[in-house]
Amino acid sequence: MWIRNSANEAKRMWLETAHLKGQIDYVVMDSKADDADLFREFQRQRKMKMITCCRTNMDKTPNRKKMIAFMKKPKHKKIYRERSYKVEPMQGLVKDIFELDRCWMRGDENNRWLFAAMGLTVQMHQLQAFKQGRSTWNVKELVLDKLPDPGLVTKFI
Repeated sequence: MWIRNSANEAKRMWLETAHLKGQIDYVVMDSKADDADLFREFQRQRKMKMITCCRTNMDKTPNRKKMIAFMKKPKHKKIYRERSYKVEPMQGLVKDIFELDRCWMRGDENNRWLFAAMGLTVQMHQLQAFKQGRSTWNVKELVLDKLPDPGLVTKFI
């Protein structure tokens, strides 16, 4: 489930999962959720296992050590890796095809609509390539051919 998130993902997820107690087993978040207290409270109050990426050299307390040991289990590492293609697949797809390192955009509206348009265009060309028996990764030129005049795009954005 996609949740608009302009605040801290961990705080937002805590609020959004209250009514899901007993319905889901795992909550997977990015490294900003690296918090032993939050980890403990998800298990205690929500009966959910929180999976995140732990910061290095931050294993001083017994609670942190317990959390880090949990995250290092192969099963939990696998679940965390799934986040890259189940939760945020479109950004990775667009980034790989267009060989982007970083793409800076202002505001949630621009991000949402620009990535939606790019993602839809990429997927349409991938489907066309698949039906024609071509590589679904070689669609960059096809997508770029369909873009409007760059002068119009910059005026619009």
